[in-house]
Amino acid sequence: MSPYENFKIECRDEITRQGADSRLLQASSTWFILANGGKYSYHFAWLGRPIIQYPQDILAIQELIWQVKPDLIIETGIAHGGSLVLSASLLALLDYGDAAATGTLLDPTKPRRTVLGIDIDIRAHNRAAIQAHPLASRIDMMQGSSVDPDIIAQVHAKAAGKERILVCLDSNHTHAHVLAELEAYAPLTTVGSYCVVFDTIIEDLPADMFPDRPWGPGDNPKTAVWAYLKTHPEFQIDKAIDHKLLISVAPDGYLKRVGCQPADT
Repeated sequence: MSPYENFKIECRDEITRQGADSRLLQASSTWFILANGGKYSYHFAWLGRPIIQYPQDILAIQELIWQVKPDLIIETGIAHGGSLVLSASLLALLDYGDAAATGTLLDPTKPRRTVLGIDIDIRAHNRAAIQAHPLASRIDMMQGSSVDPDIIAQVHAKAAGKERILVCLDSNHTHAHVLAELEAYAPLTTVGSYCVVFDTIIEDLPADMFPDRPWGPGDNPKTAVWAYLKTHPEFQIDKAIDHKLLISVAPDGYLKRVGCQPADT
């Protein structure tokens, strides 16, 4: 066995122990609640655009994109566009790696791998900044409700023929909305890839943290995930990611597609 394989085994065992350490889990929860009170996740950017994510989740998404090597990433929720830029930058690295391996030249105006973002309200200043970004050719945006049948149909059309697809859901955080998004977009996730549902942490936070929001404990992305998984055994929560990150907005939200529904075969 190679030194690298040994290292991975050691890491796997250490991650398992982390996930079983009640003191560490409690410390992580306490820290998260305190940091979230100061809008901690709002203070980071990716290649110049605010990303509004925790660094741990940013790193986890990087690992998944490098692992899955998707041809298309579908994201609901755009905000300032930092997550779109993150996805686009990693897809560019994958394309350049493929080109280097095959000795071919890339046309930057016609990228192979792209990211599609959907938002009910793409504000003009954010749209302009994203379209002016050096990675704009890899970014496609659609304005409208992510659960509107016309939008869903357009997304499915864009996904047709793609070999590997990764999905990230991060828009309205009510149970009903996220469950509708899961029904609409999770089936586009290819086997071995992931559907990542953000802000499942809402279930674990004090109810008074969301006084002006329609979501909270009992009505949030995590409850939607739990409901969806009851009838969709082709997805499993990747607990190893939760145990590795410890601090994350998406506990129980990293859903790996491990099989097909009968209708998919």
